[in-house]
Amino acid sequence: MTTDQDYSLEVPTDSRRLLALGWLWLCVLALLVAGVFSLLLVVSRTPYVSEIIPWIGFFHSALVVHVDLSVLVWSLAFGGFLWSLNQRPGTAILAWAALALAGAGALVITASPFVRDAQPLMSNYVPVLQHPLFFSGLFMFALGFSLLVLNSMIFMAPVGPWVSARGALRFGLNTASVSAAVAMICFVWSYLQIPDYLMGRSFFELLFWGGGHVLQFTYTLLMLVCWLWLCREAGLQLPVTPRVVLLILFVGLACVFVSPLFYLAYPITAPEHVKLFTWLMRWGGSLGTLPLAVAIIVALLRYGGQNQQEWQARSALQCSLFLFGIGGLIGFLISGSDVTIPAHYHGSIVGVTLAMMGVCYVLLPQLGFPLRNPKMAIWQPIIYSGGQLMHVGGLVWSGGYGVQRKVAGAEQALNSIERVLGMGLMGLGGLVSSIGGLLFLIIVLRALAGVKPDAQQAESGQ
Repeated sequence: MTTDQDYSLEVPTDSRRLLALGWLWLCVLALLVAGVFSLLLVVSRTPYVSEIIPWIGFFHSALVVHVDLSVLVWSLAFGGFLWSLNQRPGTAILAWAALALAGAGALVITASPFVRDAQPLMSNYVPVLQHPLFFSGLFMFALGFSLLVLNSMIFMAPVGPWVSARGALRFGLNTASVSAAVAMICFVWSYLQIPDYLMGRSFFELLFWGGGHVLQFTYTLLMLVCWLWLCREAGLQLPVTPRVVLLILFVGLACVFVSPLFYLAYPITAPEHVKLFTWLMRWGGSLGTLPLAVAIIVALLRYGGQNQQEWQARSALQCSLFLFGIGGLIGFLISGSDVTIPAHYHGSIVGVTLAMMGVCYVLLPQLGFPLRNPKMAIWQPIIYSGGQLMHVGGLVWSGGYGVQRKVAGAEQALNSIERVLGMGLMGLGGLVSSIGGLLFLIIVLRALAGVKPDAQQAESGQ
């Protein structure tokens, strides 16, 4: 691998390695709990099966926790995993405090649906349960993540005077950190601008709208870093130089810096404020991802892989590209408040998740935890993305027939064969996707619980 294509980082051997493992454990546990809640969601929306569930009212509470854990906690904690590997050596007190607070917050969020009077409120980007326990958990996680971002910016690794592939990768991680900082600023800015008379859903919708959109750019920048890393592991030769890659990443960061201007131009209660963030995500996200996606597709067509390690990285990379692209295209079809909207973000966010899963497979052996199921790591992204494709396809089909989002059971009004078939496909896809997610957890947990290489050698020597 030449230096101009070596999009990777060396795994540190000091406390940063342990810190990265801590964030990885938080990622895995959040995804594990989110998977349990996702099964409840799929069953509660599947035709006929949903009619015999006695606790259908639990659907919205399960949806809140599922979204917060599988998107917010998983993605941002994975950012902490990568930022821990990228940061310069230094005092780690702030970083460990961030991990402790974020972990405690995620634990409280998980427990909050099981208390009395925890009323779900399906606000976009960060749905909430209206209960002090949930809000305390969300605040702890937000505080922990803010400390994580602050730490990553203080110990931000330099790109270097000459733009290399490794420098471009570090730049991508640094831009994701800056994007996360801007998102936190937007959350605070929104809170300070919200009129006193707003309550309930309107309050949280405006609170999370601006910062939530900026967080999508954070997820996307982390995904682009993962794509580059997977290209290296798949043996691909990108038809663009690291300098061009750096420019592509900078476009994504430039879109983030536009967002504060919307606060200056319009109050957050103005319709223009809402529309501008929607347009920014729709068009800015395309500008930031399409050029690199095209370059990767060209590289994939030129080289098919020669060994299991390359096929493993290629599998996650191809599935991530496909799902993220499908989700982006569906975003242009949205015209109302139906299930086309969750089809869009399921495709996009699963594309991000698949890229992170692929990098997780790459880094585990380097951290001292070799995969015990390497062949399964090739098939897992295919099963997971195949199920999500059916899930998304069923939602798009049902959205075309007017099935509304964020409802379950009889509220879905499945009174035609078209609606029943669409939501049935959604349920089947959700089940297959859950199996794919379970396979990921099995692979990672078996690796983390396995015997380290040095211990294996000691045993064989005896």
